[in-house]
Amino acid sequence: MRKLSDIGEFGLIRRVAAAFAGARPAGVVGIGDDCAVLPWRKDSRLLVTTDLLVEDIHFLRSRITARDLGYKSLAVNLSDIAAMGGRPFAAFLSLGLPAGTGIGWIEAFFVGLRALSRSANVPLLGGDTTGTPGPLVVNLAVLGRVHPSRIKLRSGARPGDVVCVTGTLGDSGGGLRVLLEERPLGRDESALVRKHHRPRPHLAEGEWLGRRAAVTAMIDVSDGIASDLRRIMEQSGCGAEADLDRLPVSPVLRRTAVRYGWNLAEFAAAGGEDYCLLATIRKRDFVRVAAAFRRAFRRPLVPIGRITPASGGLSWLMEGRPARLGSRGFDHFAGVSASPED
Repeated sequence: MRKLSDIGEFGLIRRVAAAFAGARPAGVVGIGDDCAVLPWRKDSRLLVTTDLLVEDIHFLRSRITARDLGYKSLAVNLSDIAAMGGRPFAAFLSLGLPAGTGIGWIEAFFVGLRALSRSANVPLLGGDTTGTPGPLVVNLAVLGRVHPSRIKLRSGARPGDVVCVTGTLGDSGGGLRVLLEERPLGRDESALVRKHHRPRPHLAEGEWLGRRAAVTAMIDVSDGIASDLRRIMEQSGCGAEADLDRLPVSPVLRRTAVRYGWNLAEFAAAGGEDYCLLATIRKRDFVRVAAAFRRAFRRPLVPIGRITPASGGLSWLMEGRPARLGSRGFDHFAGVSASPED
């Protein structure tokens, strides 16, 4: 008898999507993208996303403050809205809390959630609470809006497009490794843990890229480039090449990887939970778009590869030569550990 671990997360999603394919109303984008897209107004579409965080799977309660968990729970949902080129405007929270949870812990959780809610102008409008024997469970749903012409799906990439990212990769994975290996929290280690616990959703970058017709597909980097790029490939019916030596990493991660003998390329490609954006852009327009991005955000839009015909699969290169990568990114059902969420 086949088990869930045999088919993995992608296999499960494909089965669910196939089962409900005929039930999707006209004009609706459903399973297969960062958000569902629903008809709404003449000049805008409604974006809906939801994410589930489970104690000891997505976070280590003993190693993350309640305030940081509240912040992160909203951040990962806002990142999905950013990946569609949209702007979030409302959030709904459901909590499963063990009876022994301290009131102080709950209040601190809402302090963190409220801080990001205010800065992103995304009010909490409702939800649900329930008791649980454990573990603690957090579920957030976020609504957003986007102009029909600015929606960025995973299905628009075409051979020749440049694959690029809006930020550095691997810091969050490095922070998780620091926690799991119980490394001493020096300046670099603490900086990586902060990136893991308080990711910044690239909302402004997502809206900006959404306004560019040259951007053909987009996704947020939740499970790592090795996994998330495959999602674009699957939805677009294409292949891809990625250059391991061009993946942008921070000086902090580089120093820490050297200190502990970590494989830097694997962190950058498969660490997950960086929550920057992965986009594909028409080759003829990339230089122009990248120059405008640098002017707007004072940092580069980093090219890391290219889209290829479907027969190519995903190929890794190092200095132009074929390379192997030891990890393919996070899969929810490959095992049970505190790891990135989707």
